[in-house]
Amino acid sequence: ATRWERHAARWSTRVLCVSEQERWRGEAAGIDARWAVIPNGVDTARFTPLTPQDTARARRHLVACAVRPGGGPAPSAAEDPLVVCVGRLCRQKGQDVLLRAWPAVTARVPRARLVLVGDGPDREPLRAAAPPGVLFAGTSPDPASWYAAADLVVLPSRWEAMALVPLEAMACGRPVLLTDVAGARESLPGGHQAACLAPPEDPEALASALVRLLADRDLREDLGAQAGRHVRASRDMSATSAAVEALYHELTGHPHGEREELISR
Repeated sequence: ATRWERHAARWSTRVLCVSEQERWRGEAAGIDARWAVIPNGVDTARFTPLTPQDTARARRHLVACAVRPGGGPAPSAAEDPLVVCVGRLCRQKGQDVLLRAWPAVTARVPRARLVLVGDGPDREPLRAAAPPGVLFAGTSPDPASWYAAADLVVLPSRWEAMALVPLEAMACGRPVLLTDVAGARESLPGGHQAACLAPPEDPEALASALVRLLADRDLREDLGAQAGRHVRASRDMSATSAAVEALYHELTGHPHGEREELISR
């Protein structure tokens, strides 16, 4: 793919990235291009915090619908700490690393539950490898409900550019734990990196970070509230769309004059 990207960049007026780390990765790979960086944004009208009552209702309903790897519904666990991972079940998203980390989490937080939301080519291997306390929800047409139900949203990816799941979860007022791959640091509010990042492909470090967050409810609530404000202020889809539109106007020779400050070159 990199060889094709080097070739295509020669004929491109701009190469658009969704994070500075993605651009740096391209430059390190020898891609000579005129870069533009516009971070991803999310629909903050769709992804928004729920009331405590609606959150509790969503939690009861969704956990009841998830199933254990061997089949059968999950036991009632409305008050148990709930960690949610939303994403395609594939190597990129790193759910296998999360499953290897999970026994160390439940050794410290015995009632913790992990729900994998999504489907993909690794579904059966992940089901076979799942330790106790892990549930599978399949694909969901409404991930916002899962974010609302979660105490913590985790995305243990091996690589990304700037993942949407953390932005969506933060818009819902939920704290996130991410692996330190491209776009992750830029997604988070300032000051969240120490608590909310773990190295990729490191089950021990991931487990330690999960336990630390699950053990501190006040910290989770503070991180979630700050994350929600951060996304609404700087990662709303309308700002992203306006920045892309401004770039198109620039490239076609018809400057639009709005939101150009969001475009990093």
